[in-house]
Amino acid sequence: MVYEALDRIEGRRVALKIPLEVDAQSIGWFRRELRLAARLDHPNVLPLKSADVIEGLLVCAFPLGEESLNHRMARRMTTNVALQFSEQVLAGLAHVHQNGIVHCDIKPENFIVFPGRQLRLADFGLAKTSARMLRGSASGTVEYMAPEHHAGRPSKRSDVFSAGLVIYRLLAGALPEAPFRWPLPGHDRLMRRAPEVATVLRRALAPDPERRYTNAASFAKAFARARARATE
Repeated sequence: MVYEALDRIEGRRVALKIPLEVDAQSIGWFRRELRLAARLDHPNVLPLKSADVIEGLLVCAFPLGEESLNHRMARRMTTNVALQFSEQVLAGLAHVHQNGIVHCDIKPENFIVFPGRQLRLADFGLAKTSARMLRGSASGTVEYMAPEHHAGRPSKRSDVFSAGLVIYRLLAGALPEAPFRWPLPGHDRLMRRAPEVATVLRRALAPDPERRYTNAASFAKAFARARARATE
């Protein structure tokens, strides 16, 4: 459960995430999630404010945003705003990857919009940090999962694919489905709004993971280069 609350010390609204009806093993998973979140320090990653056990419940406090990116997508969005959000999606995920973490659940619901159109990546409950943990893991949100993730083989390249779907939806207004043959639904709109990034997105959304960018940092650099060429 997630509640809106008031931090009486700072005088700010916060989000309280409280796992309910958890056993000792589940508490271990949540603690691992919190430790992963605590390792990350980036403007596009949701920071952990505090965590404690209160009356037998694990209570985690996070800054409170305005809405999820998924909710924001339901309203009209200019191309410039969509591109700004896209860049922040990649910046936050690149920081996660640089810290050796595979998020495993990249989707619009897990990006929180803050004032000033700041986007922050949240929810590391499914994140993995080692090859042992990644093997056989098929947890995630089906609509945004890479083909190999469905088969239980997630990696940073899988996060690249999921981020590519989020950005494609931001710019094209459509969420492609398997078998992901180009041109994808919404391609005409993508070419009208941001043709310079079409080739970059096509590589990020390659069904074969070996043909994708190796991680979000590589994806972000290619995206930035394409945007720079468009403004020359």
